[in-house]
Amino acid sequence: MLKLRWIAVLLVLCPAPLLPGQRDQTETLTDAQQQAIAEAGIDPGARIDLYTKYINERADTIKRLIPRSEAARDRRIDSELQAFSSLIDELASNLDEYGERKADLRKALKPLNESIARWQSLLHNLPNDPVFEISRNDASDAVNDLAPQVKQLTTDQEAYFKEHKDAKGQQREEPQ
Repeated sequence: MLKLRWIAVLLVLCPAPLLPGQRDQTETLTDAQQQAIAEAGIDPGARIDLYTKYINERADTIKRLIPRSEAARDRRIDSELQAFSSLIDELASNLDEYGERKADLRKALKPLNESIARWQSLLHNLPNDPVFEISRNDASDAVNDLAPQVKQLTTDQEAYFKEHKDAKGQQREEPQ
């Protein structure tokens, strides 16, 4: 009986290792990048451009990691894919908000559309690896959800600003 008590005490006092889902997530953006996005908050097009730029930087990092063959590379790709997905989700949220406000995003949507095709290709061409398979699937889902959203927003923007020529370049819809 005494032996069982000691085992129970040891179990209580010894911290359990963290499971992968319990680990702290790394920041997806540096402090400087967060500051740049905050400053661009008043300019929807600039904000979308920054997200596109930062996601492209993540995509470039993932592409550079592919030729390496080591376990650390796989964990790094997994981490980069998680950050990539998170940025895609943030971008999608921003697009929803700015689209509803009728901010003129047409200039920023063209390079974003081009980048989406590049991101889809990168994710499709990643090697199959169980270490980052879930993160890769999440990233693919995020990009595949973003693509029709951006196409629809582009169509909506073209129609809206064709009808409302005086609203060209606006940051947000003015209350009436």
